Amino acid sequence: VVEEVAAAALPTSFELKNNYPNPFNPETTIEFSILDLNEVLPVVLTVYNMAGQEVARLVDEELDAGVYKSTWDGLNAQGQPVGSGVYLYTLQIGQEFTASKQMTLLK
Repeated sequence: VVEEVAAAALPTSFELKNNYPNPFNPETTIEFSILDLNEVLPVVLTVYNMAGQEVARLVDEELDAGVYKSTWDGLNAQGQPVGSGVYLYTLQIGQEFTASKQMTLLK
């Protein structure tokens, strides 16, 4: 689930922010910004384990310019809890922007 941050002004750049809290248990929030290019862009936010395997897809939809946040509850795509460790999260916005960061789940 993704939600728009209501009070935010339109961003002046694409950005993937650090998740908070980090380390986390049981959930963390990931915030990102989409630059206004006068078009709706496909946005995919994915969590991977350190082996590069997809764990969860948090966002997979077209979004307008703005600031958004999504929460990861530490569950995989099948709804099962994942183990403690370091995970990567990657944001892909159309062909315009890709970024990845690390986060740590502690149980």
